[in-house]
Amino acid sequence: MAGGIRENHGDELSENHEINVTPFIDVMLVLLIIFMVAAPLATVDVNVDLPASSAKPAERPDEPLYLTVKEDLTLNLGNDAVTREALAAALEQTTQGNKDTRIFLRADKAVDYGQFMEVMNLLRDAGYLKIALVGLESVSSAAAAPASDAAQPAATQPSAGGGAP
Repeated sequence: MAGGIRENHGDELSENHEINVTPFIDVMLVLLIIFMVAAPLATVDVNVDLPASSAKPAERPDEPLYLTVKEDLTLNLGNDAVTREALAAALEQTTQGNKDTRIFLRADKAVDYGQFMEVMNLLRDAGYLKIALVGLESVSSAAAAPASDAAQPAATQPSAGGGAP
């Protein structure tokens, strides 16, 4: 007991074998407060115009399955138009029920980010988690193409990112 009464009144004090945890608790509370203040500051809330991807394009499968979101928010699965309500059934038919099929999702620049995410949620709800985002290849300044090639538009290639686990 830390605050016990001494029975002998001599000059020699008895040893206390208990750990004083008060300093540890104080340090933990200070760290908790620091992290509570610092965590909201770590979030990013900046508007950005994202550039084209310069990542090495991923290898294409023999028959890639493209889902396109056009400027007017209509969907095309391959070359066929499909409604949002019929997307899951069309994917099921096209992939023959294989949920591991990678879906190459591409969208027009004018498509709102929120609308794009709704399409990704439709894919997720249908059970298709392997989604690759498609963008234009950007030419770096070190490997700039000759002037004759610069007049031709860049081909769309699947970017290296995207996809769920």
